[in-house]
Amino acid sequence: MSPRTMSVMSSPLEFLELLAREAAAVEFEGPLVAARSAGLPADQIAELEQAKTVALRVRALLERRRRRESELLSLYDTVSDLAGLRDLDDVLRAIVHRARHLLGADVAYMTLNDAERGDTYMRVTDGSVSARFQQLRLPMGAGLGGLVAQSGAPYVTANYPQDERFHHTREIDAGVGEEGLVAILGVPLRLGSTSIGVLYAANRSARPFVREEVALLLSLAAHAAVAIDTARLLAETRAALAELSSANTTIRAHSSSVERAAAAHDRMTALVLRGGGVEDVAAAVTEVLGGTLLALDAEGRLLARVGALDEPDRADLVEAVAASRTEGRSVRRGEVWYAAVVAGAENLGALVLHPEGELADADQRILERAALVTALLLLFRRTVAEAEGRVRGELLDDLIARPLRDTDALRSRARRLGVDLDAPHVLVAVDDDAIAATGSARQRVLSWATTYASTRGGLAAARDGRVVLMLPGQDAGGSARAVSRDLSRITGRPVTAGASGPVAGPTSLAAAFREADRCLAALGALGRAGQGASTAELGFVGLLLGTVSGDGDADVSQFLATTIGPVVDYDARRGTALVRTLEAYFGVGGSLARAAELLHVHVNTVTQRLERVGQLLGADWQKPEQALQVQLALRLHRLRTPGG
Repeated sequence: MSPRTMSVMSSPLEFLELLAREAAAVEFEGPLVAARSAGLPADQIAELEQAKTVALRVRALLERRRRRESELLSLYDTVSDLAGLRDLDDVLRAIVHRARHLLGADVAYMTLNDAERGDTYMRVTDGSVSARFQQLRLPMGAGLGGLVAQSGAPYVTANYPQDERFHHTREIDAGVGEEGLVAILGVPLRLGSTSIGVLYAANRSARPFVREEVALLLSLAAHAAVAIDTARLLAETRAALAELSSANTTIRAHSSSVERAAAAHDRMTALVLRGGGVEDVAAAVTEVLGGTLLALDAEGRLLARVGALDEPDRADLVEAVAASRTEGRSVRRGEVWYAAVVAGAENLGALVLHPEGELADADQRILERAALVTALLLLFRRTVAEAEGRVRGELLDDLIARPLRDTDALRSRARRLGVDLDAPHVLVAVDDDAIAATGSARQRVLSWATTYASTRGGLAAARDGRVVLMLPGQDAGGSARAVSRDLSRITGRPVTAGASGPVAGPTSLAAAFREADRCLAALGALGRAGQGASTAELGFVGLLLGTVSGDGDADVSQFLATTIGPVVDYDARRGTALVRTLEAYFGVGGSLARAAELLHVHVNTVTQRLERVGQLLGADWQKPEQALQVQLALRLHRLRTPGG
């Protein structure tokens, strides 16, 4: 082989191919081994060595980024989980548990500062086995947590008992020793510039905490701080409403500008009381202050516009809103004023005002109060949406309950929700596995079902361990498959959906729900978990299997094995068509000639095959009682077979 040919065979491009197929690190030695075996010149081998080094660096970089992507996805899941939680204790436990899981730590825990007692205490632990450790109260500034709180920066120690960078106390060291902790990472919980506690991940053996893990724990700490701050939202909102109510008396005692502010406050309070919208608030502000105004949501999308004010640059908007939130008041950028719309620590949007003239302090207060009222209205809108979901669920629950009390009242309730009970509807029942998970997952499934149904003019509810959807239309099977497909994607697990209908009228829905529930049970018995179908598609077999109790799939499998199992096994071993012959034979009413015609074989062939069936199933297989069981088993076998 010529040197030129060997050079082509062992070129740096081979390392790109290894990177493309994500080869193991050891495989990158292959081209060099081949080059040396082929006797390539030293300069070419050196070139390959350099290419290998670069390729391995690229591979390591890609691996780090894949790891980071996985961590970010997990962090996104954490945020999604927290969105469904309402209780502060649940939120903090979820964060600490996720911290332990994501960092692969033995223990994760959180301490919070107690301003009244002047110390810090253990708030939540996960993986801890020591009661003494779980009940620790620490002096401010003591231990690794004290160092984190003082500096506001993360700290990590590979060997806590021997680390002299922070102040050890007997109580802390005893608790840490009883827990058996060695390596500890702590990051601050911060609200603005204030440290309110520390989030920790710890191991009972030496382990390094890399930079990416520190960043991940910092992100979780940020979510924990937000959750703690959100718990104060209700009290702050009530205080804000009280402030709005008393604003009239205070403002009327001041100058004409203050009088104008009082009138504006009165108007915005009235807007809240009569259920006004963000558009009404924007109009009220511009009537009092003049100029043009934009109301934007947290993503910068337009909620309301008064006048011809252009939407601000995204970067300018983000900077101005951040400044307004930090300072706790409206801020000016050029000729434009910005007021952040916030609820506690949650950013809901911004008001952007271009006034006709200069704003006095009282005028700025009007803009800030308008931002507060806008936040209240947005929170009210969210609460109304949640309440409507509950109302729609209660209506469906009443419709599928027995007995129905007042059908006219049910029709009236449905009309108020935009639902015509006398139009054709289908009922879809979702299996227990889709909701028998954590409380947050169950709430997420029900929330999805409520939104899915309401956007289509239907209803959704949770009943008897099921999620039930009432959807307008006549295609029960198509609706079941759509729900199964979309909910499987949402939950990340196969979801089975059984449907019935179409039906019309409130009195037909309870029976339709029971029929959809039986269809769901039949799908499970047929081994079709993760699919959607209707009772009409399953036919009489579905109705039969829907009543199976216990382990339906085991009952069906046992029935098939004892009834036609020998025939099925014979076909599988010999490649024969006995099952197909039986189906044809029963399908034409037991006529040998018509069965032969249907199978495109001679009558003698059909006779011989049926004789073989008799040898396998016994001489009584054609007697009426056994023949019925064989026919049912054939139908079940066909339904369990893909494409059947």
